[in-house]
Amino acid sequence: MEAPMNLQKLNVRTFILLGLLLAVLAGFGITLLNVQLVHGKEYEVLGNLSSAQQPIPAARGVILDRSGFPLVVNESTLSIVFEWPFFPSRDEMEQRNHVLASLIALFEENGAQWIDTLPIGLDKKGEAFFLPGRERDIAQLKGADFLKLNDYATAENCLDALIEMYRLQEYDIPTARKLASVQYNMLRLDYGRGTPYTFATDVTDVLKSRVKENSVLYRGVQAVIVPVRRYTDGTLAPHVVGRVAAINPEDYQAHREDEIPYKITDEFGASGIERAAEAYLRGRTGLKTVSLNTETGEASETIDRAAAQGDTVILTIDSGLQKLIEENFPKHLYELRERRFAEIPPAGAVVVMDVRSGEILACVSYPGYDISTYSQNLAALNSDANGPLWNRALRSTYEPGSTIKVSVALAALQEGIINEHWTLRCTGTYPYRDMVFHCPQVYLHRGTPVNAARALVDSCNSFFYDMGRQLEYEKINAYRLAMGLGQKTGVELPEASGVMESPEQHNTAANPWYPGYNLQTAIGQGNLFTPIQMAVYTSTIANGGTRYQARLIQSIRKAGTNELVKAFPPIVLGATGVDKAHYDTVRRAMLELGSGRPNNSPGKYFRDLSVKVCAKTGTSQVRRMVNGRMMDVTNGIFISFAPYDNPEIAVVAIGEGCKTSEPLVPTVADIYRYYFGSLNQMETPQEENVLLG
Repeated sequence: MEAPMNLQKLNVRTFILLGLLLAVLAGFGITLLNVQLVHGKEYEVLGNLSSAQQPIPAARGVILDRSGFPLVVNESTLSIVFEWPFFPSRDEMEQRNHVLASLIALFEENGAQWIDTLPIGLDKKGEAFFLPGRERDIAQLKGADFLKLNDYATAENCLDALIEMYRLQEYDIPTARKLASVQYNMLRLDYGRGTPYTFATDVTDVLKSRVKENSVLYRGVQAVIVPVRRYTDGTLAPHVVGRVAAINPEDYQAHREDEIPYKITDEFGASGIERAAEAYLRGRTGLKTVSLNTETGEASETIDRAAAQGDTVILTIDSGLQKLIEENFPKHLYELRERRFAEIPPAGAVVVMDVRSGEILACVSYPGYDISTYSQNLAALNSDANGPLWNRALRSTYEPGSTIKVSVALAALQEGIINEHWTLRCTGTYPYRDMVFHCPQVYLHRGTPVNAARALVDSCNSFFYDMGRQLEYEKINAYRLAMGLGQKTGVELPEASGVMESPEQHNTAANPWYPGYNLQTAIGQGNLFTPIQMAVYTSTIANGGTRYQARLIQSIRKAGTNELVKAFPPIVLGATGVDKAHYDTVRRAMLELGSGRPNNSPGKYFRDLSVKVCAKTGTSQVRRMVNGRMMDVTNGIFISFAPYDNPEIAVVAIGEGCKTSEPLVPTVADIYRYYFGSLNQMETPQEENVLLG
């Protein structure tokens, strides 16, 4: 009886297993029918799709002036890009070269440019040569990361290596060179899954259509809309605004750990505010998934993360004032140069600062350039002996001449060495130890007693020689530092530190420190300051002793919403500690030199203004190379502020080779006329005077 029972149990198990097997087979059958008959077309399409995730470029933030006038904006243009993995791979080199040759031919037939950065050219005989000025690119091409050739390898050696590397033997040399240029640039810019390659920018709709119509031939070649920088006026404040360029290796390495790392193909601020505010301007790169139907060649995309435009940077610059100076400054310099006021081609700088905050309203370096054509004109700009790319306002240093005497007068008054009534009789010479120092301004007072105010107006060297002897350099420098000289101002752009006269500057056997230097530094010799330092110095005098950090950025705001991201309020860096009465003394003297005498050189330009201007003139002689020979050149310096009774702005103008300050004054008058508006006639004493150094 047991055997039949066991057999019965076995049969039951068998039937259960068979039932389960039949159910699984039925499920597979139903699924197969569903895939093939019901959704067959859909799955056929999906089977022909290839996809990859690609970055979406973010538009950079715009740059505005203090009133919201746009200085740098974005515009949309078409670019032709190669998208991996749709573009033929390196394993399909023959097909890749065919696509590239066809694409290059298409562009050249239509007179369109494509990106060609290979530092090798071909001469009329078809022989290879290295392009001049491309030493860094040539070294990279030969280097261990690419061709691995010796330093002495010729252009022909490099081109032969590229032809072999990219299997270009079947093409003629000119075509092979073009194909090698694209292939090498793709390698250099790390073309890959997450890094499309840009073949051409600013492409026409006609070329876009031609590429799209031949999508099977131009496999993986897409026309995409990208944002590009546009300057509303490329000549307006180019040294301040700056430019963007492909990220350099140093910046690329420094930002590899960012939340959204930079790619080697990304743009980065190369200079000016574009660089200083890079973190705000960059924006947030988006991501998209691009799919390609390998059967039809049609592409589609889905947005995984939208790109976000960078923040808006609002500058302290007044674009109207900046433009006025850029137009009038060289015009006045050239006009007066014709009257033999200038010794060399006009050059210089003008800085306008709000004395109540340190905000820079205008920052002009002349000669300037057009930043919108920077790339096309780079070779000419670099070879220009007048240095248009150099920011004289922030990076050139000049002896301040007699404009420094204001700091000495304030130091002497505050230290109690003199009071406003103390006088010195100037005879034209100042004997000191075994030396005699001279004062060319003796003819103005002809041996009469000179007090601090008169010494400033007449620029009496003898008076300040005596102050230098009594104060000595340490006390003088302490006051100058408190006023912002001989140190960086804190402005957002690269600036020079300047040089403060001291024994440390004369610490060699060939140039030892002598006590007589105490006298010379009191009249400005031996010191080198930037125009922006001089603007901080003048502002500190104007506002009664508060030194503000110089600033070019007013605020950062969200694109679209205008929501405040970050404000940049005035930053007080220090105070001079000089009594108000002493500032009043020097300001009265500066008023007399500025608006106080409408028939002297400054006064005749200021007499129609609605405000009273305080000023100090200066000149300094330097030895420099001009047209291949060394010569003595006299720079003109003019510092001023207005209004006298409640100062708002300070203006510093420096002209190279001007002989005197007079070529600078018309521009300064234009600035006050613009800022304060009206042209009311002022009632001032009718005395004649001359412009003094």
